Amino acid sequence: MEGKMKTAVMTDVMKMEFVERDIPKPKSDEVLVKVEYVGICGSDSHYFETGVIGSYVVKPPFVLGHEAGGTVVETGDDVKHLKVGDRVALEPGKTCGTCEFCRSGRYNLCPNVEFFATPPYDGVFQEYVAHQAELCFKLPENVDTMEGGLIEPLSVGMHAAAQGDAHLGQRAVVMGAGCIGLVSMMSLKARGVSEVYVIDIMQKRLDKAMELGADGVINSKEEDAAARLEELTGGRGIDLVIETAGSEITTSLAILTAKKGATIVLVGYSPNGKMSLPVSTILDKELTLKSVFRYRHIYPMAIDAVAGGKVNLKGIVTDVFNFDDIQKAMERSIYNKADVVKAVIKIG
Repeated sequence: MEGKMKTAVMTDVMKMEFVERDIPKPKSDEVLVKVEYVGICGSDSHYFETGVIGSYVVKPPFVLGHEAGGTVVETGDDVKHLKVGDRVALEPGKTCGTCEFCRSGRYNLCPNVEFFATPPYDGVFQEYVAHQAELCFKLPENVDTMEGGLIEPLSVGMHAAAQGDAHLGQRAVVMGAGCIGLVSMMSLKARGVSEVYVIDIMQKRLDKAMELGADGVINSKEEDAAARLEELTGGRGIDLVIETAGSEITTSLAILTAKKGATIVLVGYSPNGKMSLPVSTILDKELTLKSVFRYRHIYPMAIDAVAGGKVNLKGIVTDVFNFDDIQKAMERSIYNKADVVKAVIKIG
């Protein structure tokens, strides 16, 4: 396909502008996708607000966005499993396939990954993208491309649940009711966890958690979360904690409220990467600490969960913006966290 496309580029901290770029040409193993929806991730907001996450530094002009769903409009010569008109969810990380992590199946740990919207690799706030066909997953008829874009954050939540070996009979707590907290909660429920509670300090987010199936919520700004969990579980304690807030307070609370022998899965990043934690309590309780870096082998399962009605992905969306309003969308995602749980950009 020849022609130009509209692309939103970050030209400076807190500044988005539109430019015209050539529509990319797919390689033999790629497909060209007309991008229809892209979710705004916390990493997008952080790059937009500060220009940096850890060692990753934005060098403008830079394209944000990695949670994409769209429709195939052209296929490379070697692509057999997809055709023009197929609606797809795009897994955003292209790995090397040859390192020890890729070869052992833990490809999310590949040190050579090219991941959308992680410097220096541009993202998908643009009308078209050429992407490796094996990373484009066909959506069933009852899953639309907005949900296709949100398969990416859902995969984080499902990977967290898998890392915690979530199963029937457990009582679990999710720390944080943002997007990743909510998809983690729904992932736990989809895996059969008997009781799932959610803790946050923003009541609107907690209301959303109840709407989406939480068994109970705790506003830790208003009440003693540890005492409330003791009450909710009848003193039996918590078997599994998914920590998505990335704060020292919530991580310490996870350690203090987990029962002996429990598992804690760390998902959220702390602002400076450091925490002071009650390590003696971890030892005394013989807790298992696991962590999450993105996901692996999750997209098919996540799509099946949405198609089968086990996860209400659209339920997390609070705001949908037109592509022309992307500056407003990014600002609102930063300055209105109490109201915006998940914002999505409608590209086309």
